[in-house]
Amino acid sequence: MRPGCGLPCEAEAEARVSRGAMAAGGLSRSERKAAERVRRLREDQQRDRLRQVSRILRKAAVERSAEEVRLLAESGDLVTELQGRSRRREGLKRRQEEVCDDPEELRGKVRELASAIRNAKYLVVYTGAGISTAASIPDYRGPNGVWTLLQKGRSVRAADLSEAEPTLTHMSITRLHEQKLVQHVVSQNCDGLHLRSGLPRTAISELHGNMYIEVCTSCVPNREYIRVFDVTERTALHRHQTGRTCHKCGAQLRDTIVHFGERGTLGQPLNWEAATEAASRADTILCLGSSLKVLKKYPCLWCMTKPPSRRPKLYIVNLQWTPKDDWAALKLHGKCDDVMRLLMAELGLEIPAYSRWQDPIFSLATPLRADEEGSHSRKSLCRSREEAPPGDRGVPLSSAPILGGWFGRGCTKRTKRKKVT
Repeated sequence: MRPGCGLPCEAEAEARVSRGAMAAGGLSRSERKAAERVRRLREDQQRDRLRQVSRILRKAAVERSAEEVRLLAESGDLVTELQGRSRRREGLKRRQEEVCDDPEELRGKVRELASAIRNAKYLVVYTGAGISTAASIPDYRGPNGVWTLLQKGRSVRAADLSEAEPTLTHMSITRLHEQKLVQHVVSQNCDGLHLRSGLPRTAISELHGNMYIEVCTSCVPNREYIRVFDVTERTALHRHQTGRTCHKCGAQLRDTIVHFGERGTLGQPLNWEAATEAASRADTILCLGSSLKVLKKYPCLWCMTKPPSRRPKLYIVNLQWTPKDDWAALKLHGKCDDVMRLLMAELGLEIPAYSRWQDPIFSLATPLRADEEGSHSRKSLCRSREEAPPGDRGVPLSSAPILGGWFGRGCTKRTKRKKVT
């Protein structure tokens, strides 16, 4: 640095290059290279200083040397930036923590929720992966969720999804609909458990599809084929053909799954029209087991065009923070099954037990033709163990890995590609 100048030599060189460029009306090749070298050098110096200041900040104040204290005093902007980063990291960490209300506090909140449900004129329920964790289907953002594990570099394994059955929460929602206390259900889940719980199809909007349904989009209206097995074995992001064909027109069938980064265009089972209509009529919304990080992106589900005073009252049941917490009339920190058990008792309603013999999927399903019998290798649902093929009997619920399709291959969203050197 020259006395009285106030600029380091690199910065002075950059300024000289800039003045020369303005005088000459442009930079020569050698001047551009010189300017690029100066820019990279300054970036390297800035990174080194940032790392140095970061190491000092990690020390306790009493352990810092006089030289380190001086460096911090001269690097006020970097100190502010690093402290801001640290606060944001801590905030994100706190948002990922699962919080449970005290049992007595939870019971008090459930009583308030029960009162809201009794007084609601049009109640819509939004459900997420958290209502299916009791069926051994992992969620996405919980401590053992799909995205959480992938961010830690760990593999994702879970039970064969065909072994999952509707949970206490699924069955409670069905009973609430039967009692006309719930008018519509909007679900982000692809596991088909709402359908299997006995909820009428007209009362469900499965925004991200259903693993048991494949459709022919060549037929008008689209022709649906409900199966008793997971149809997504051969499908993935932007690749939806299942390998089977329409019984009427012979066109290729496709699954109904909406992966991350895709836009759902099918009428059923997404049923967006009914979801939008229900949201517009709702005076109360109950969110169960959803982080709401995806649902918040759909303004039509939150009546954002209405003034705040005319929007539905929002009740949230989730263990973690959600971006809608500040809008909620009440937030209940608890597991969905625990909350719904208390809620149904408060409402004086019995929770129906799930029975495979009464599972609607068996009456709704279209059987495979003889030439389609070998078109999949997924385990089929059976009404009882006696009906299962010999190789399928007695398989423990948590023994098999997820094998691609809507769940496994959809997990690649968070993986990073290694650079080829």
